Amino acid sequence: MAKIHGHISINIENCKGCELCTNECPQESLKMSDNINKKGYHYAVLVEDNCTGCTNCAMVCPEAIITVYRQTKQKRQPVAVISNVTENLNINID
Repeated sequence: MAKIHGHISINIENCKGCELCTNECPQESLKMSDNINKKGYHYAVLVEDNCTGCTNCAMVCPEAIITVYRQTKQKRQPVAVISNVTENLNINID
């Protein structure tokens, strides 16, 4: 099975620091920042590179400020196998 890697972006200026996303992240990829935004709230930040793109954080965010991205890392698989060649072989790829 292909491994899925995720990434999120958070609009930190609109985050109100409710911590719902940090509580719902099964990989513990999020935490609250020590810094504050312009509204005076500690905001959520991605701290671990183990996000799977599960979307839990985005689904519980009451401000809808989290965007989740997913990328599948596929295993390399052969496209063609050439064997038992006894003469010159010409291959054209369109």
